[in-house]
Amino acid sequence: MVDAERFRVLLEEERNRKLELLKALRSDITSVSLARQDSNVDDEHDPEGSTIAFELSQASALMGQSRVGLEQIEEALARIADGSYGRCAICGVTIPEGRLEARPWTPFCVDHASGKRN
Repeated sequence: MVDAERFRVLLEEERNRKLELLKALRSDITSVSLARQDSNVDDEHDPEGSTIAFELSQASALMGQSRVGLEQIEEALARIADGSYGRCAICGVTIPEGRLEARPWTPFCVDHASGKRN
Protein backbone atom coordinates (compact mmCIF):
# COMPACT_ATOMS: atom_id res chain seq x y z
CA MET A 1 0.00 0.00 0.00
CA VAL A 2 1.35 3.42 -1.01
CA ASP A 3 1.76 6.10 1.66
CA ALA A 4 -0.45 8.62 -0.14
CA GLU A 5 -0.03 11.27 2.56
CA ARG A 6 3.76 11.31 2.11
CA PHE A 7 3.34 11.71 -1.64
CA ARG A 8 0.66 14.38 -1.18
CA VAL A 9 3.22 16.46 0.75
CA LEU A 10 5.87 15.88 -1.96
CA LEU A 11 3.40 16.83 -4.70
CA GLU A 12 2.27 19.97 -2.90
CA GLU A 13 5.90 21.04 -2.43
CA GLU A 14 6.57 20.43 -6.13
CA ARG A 15 3.39 22.33 -7.04
CA ASN A 16 4.62 25.31 -5.01
CA ARG A 17 8.00 25.19 -6.80
CA LYS A 18 6.27 25.10 -10.19
CA LEU A 19 4.02 28.03 -9.25
CA GLU A 20 7.05 30.08 -8.17
CA LEU A 21 8.89 29.15 -11.37
CA LEU A 22 5.88 30.17 -13.49
CA LYS A 23 5.70 33.47 -11.65
CA ALA A 24 9.41 34.11 -12.24
CA LEU A 25 9.17 33.14 -15.92
CA ARG A 26 6.17 35.45 -16.45
CA SER A 27 8.18 38.24 -14.85
CA ASP A 28 11.20 37.48 -17.06
CA ILE A 29 9.07 37.44 -20.20
CA THR A 30 7.43 40.71 -19.22
CA SER A 31 10.82 42.33 -18.51
CA VAL A 32 12.34 41.19 -21.78
CA SER A 33 9.24 42.23 -23.72
CA LEU A 34 9.26 45.67 -22.13
CA ALA A 35 12.98 46.09 -22.83
CA ARG A 36 12.35 45.05 -26.40
CA GLN A 37 9.55 47.61 -26.80
CA ASP A 38 11.72 50.40 -25.44
CA SER A 39 14.48 49.74 -27.95
CA ASN A 40 14.57 50.01 -31.70
CA VAL A 41 15.77 46.44 -32.21
CA ASP A 42 15.64 44.79 -35.58
CA ASP A 43 15.69 41.09 -34.60
CA GLU A 44 16.82 40.04 -38.04
CA HIS A 45 19.82 42.35 -38.34
CA ASP A 46 20.80 43.30 -34.79
CA PRO A 47 22.94 40.76 -32.89
CA GLU A 48 21.15 41.69 -29.66
CA GLY A 49 17.79 41.08 -31.32
CA SER A 50 18.51 37.40 -31.79
CA THR A 51 19.55 37.15 -28.13
CA ILE A 52 16.29 38.74 -27.02
CA ALA A 53 14.29 36.47 -29.32
CA PHE A 54 16.16 33.43 -27.98
CA GLU A 55 15.53 34.46 -24.36
CA LEU A 56 11.83 34.91 -25.06
CA SER A 57 11.65 31.58 -26.85
CA GLN A 58 13.49 29.78 -24.07
CA ALA A 59 11.35 31.33 -21.32
CA SER A 60 8.18 30.48 -23.26
CA ALA A 61 9.28 26.87 -23.67
CA LEU A 62 10.11 26.57 -19.97
CA MET A 63 6.74 28.10 -19.14
CA GLY A 64 4.96 25.51 -21.30
CA GLN A 65 6.86 22.65 -19.68
CA SER A 66 6.09 24.02 -16.22
CA ARG A 67 2.38 24.29 -17.03
CA VAL A 68 2.30 20.67 -18.20
CA GLY A 69 4.13 19.61 -15.03
CA LEU A 70 1.69 21.57 -12.90
CA GLU A 71 -1.25 19.85 -14.63
CA GLN A 72 0.32 16.44 -13.94
CA ILE A 73 0.78 17.35 -10.27
CA GLU A 74 -2.84 18.53 -9.99
CA GLU A 75 -4.02 15.27 -11.58
CA ALA A 76 -1.92 13.24 -9.13
CA LEU A 77 -3.37 15.19 -6.19
CA ALA A 78 -6.86 14.44 -7.55
CA ARG A 79 -5.96 10.72 -7.65
CA ILE A 80 -4.88 10.93 -4.02
CA ALA A 81 -8.21 12.55 -3.18
CA ASP A 82 -10.24 9.89 -5.00
CA GLY A 83 -8.14 6.98 -3.70
CA SER A 84 -6.70 5.82 -7.03
CA TYR A 85 -3.17 7.19 -6.47
CA GLY A 86 -0.39 4.63 -6.79
CA ARG A 87 -2.26 2.34 -9.19
CA CYS A 88 -1.61 2.29 -12.93
CA ALA A 89 -4.33 4.15 -14.83
CA ILE A 90 -4.24 1.46 -17.54
CA CYS A 91 -3.89 -1.90 -15.81
CA GLY A 92 -4.53 -1.07 -12.15
CA VAL A 93 -1.37 -2.69 -10.78
CA THR A 94 0.40 -0.98 -7.93
CA ILE A 95 3.09 1.42 -9.12
CA PRO A 96 6.39 0.63 -7.36
CA GLU A 97 7.19 3.12 -4.61
CA GLY A 98 10.63 3.79 -6.11
CA ARG A 99 8.96 4.95 -9.32
CA LEU A 100 6.60 7.19 -7.36
CA GLU A 101 9.54 8.66 -5.47
CA ALA A 102 11.23 9.54 -8.76
CA ARG A 103 8.02 10.70 -10.51
CA PRO A 104 5.29 11.18 -7.89
CA TRP A 105 2.88 12.53 -10.53
CA THR A 106 3.02 9.44 -12.77
CA PRO A 107 -0.27 7.64 -13.46
CA PHE A 108 1.45 4.63 -15.08
CA CYS A 109 3.35 1.54 -14.02
CA VAL A 110 6.80 1.05 -15.53
CA ASP A 111 5.54 -1.24 -18.29
CA HIS A 112 2.83 1.16 -19.47
CA ALA A 113 5.06 4.21 -19.19
CA SER A 114 7.61 2.50 -21.44
CA GLY A 115 5.03 1.12 -23.86
CA LYS A 116 5.90 -2.54 -23.18
CA ARG A 117 2.25 -3.51 -22.63
CA ASN A 118 -0.86 -2.65 -24.58
